[in-house]
Amino acid sequence: MRTNWIRQNVLPVLAALIWGTAFVFQSVGADYVGPFTFNAARSAVAFLFLLVLCAALRLMRRKSGAGENEKSTPAYRRNLLLGGVCCGVALTVAANLQQKGIESTSPGKAGFITALYIVIVPIMGLFLKKKAPRSIWLGIVLAVAGLYCLCITEEFTIAAGDFYILLCAFCFAGHILVIDHFTQKVDGVEMSCIQFLVAAVLSAVGMLVSEAPTWEAIRVCAWPILYVGVFSSGVAYTLQIVAQKDSNPTVVSLLLSLESVFATIAGAIAFGNQMSGKEYLGCVLMLAAVVLAQLPEKKRLEDQPER
Repeated sequence: MRTNWIRQNVLPVLAALIWGTAFVFQSVGADYVGPFTFNAARSAVAFLFLLVLCAALRLMRRKSGAGENEKSTPAYRRNLLLGGVCCGVALTVAANLQQKGIESTSPGKAGFITALYIVIVPIMGLFLKKKAPRSIWLGIVLAVAGLYCLCITEEFTIAAGDFYILLCAFCFAGHILVIDHFTQKVDGVEMSCIQFLVAAVLSAVGMLVSEAPTWEAIRVCAWPILYVGVFSSGVAYTLQIVAQKDSNPTVVSLLLSLESVFATIAGAIAFGNQMSGKEYLGCVLMLAAVVLAQLPEKKRLEDQPER
């Protein structure tokens, strides 16, 4: 029980921490290469990283004899391939829309609009017969208010970049729900490996069709690509997939939205940016939303008889 709580609550927060600190590397990458080039490179790095991890995990399981029989069935392989492809397509569209939007909109707007998936997920979930208690909806309201206080510092307009980020928020919401469906059936690390192979191939096609990258530009932003590829992609997205197993996708999306809080704190530490009273209020509202989102689960645990 304790292990499940850690997996469902701590892992999404770790993913949000990584994404929040990695946002600056995406901005640096956008100065040198196009969105398809950046995402093709980061996805290729993530795929290679996860391929090595999957090989190591399979070797450990083979030695212990755990779980290999189930993974050798045709049904498992079919679900693994289908889940990886669906997640990869959703992630490709979302990541490239986000990277394109970052080129022409402010980080504050990009962070706020992207995190609107915390509202989109439960709304989309209603059509999939996934109900959310009232406390979750109240938590969503607090989280959106907190994100606004943290990120929006100028007049909100729907410019081209804002529109790309808004579309990306819908794609990330779809990505969360697709993971919620397939993570109950397959190994999360293996599915994450396949999704980044798909993302790398699709982004590379987009790169060859619409961009003209140079090796010099890629070399200049090699460190941002490596950081985002290994940590933001390979580690954080895998943490998300593992965390969503048997979890409420709405609660996980709220925890993942802490990305904006960590991005603000990281900016203050790394660049000496001082947070305003409004931004501190946003942090408090976000944390309150996360705590509120956990109350239904805690209540259910208290209602269970002791064993």
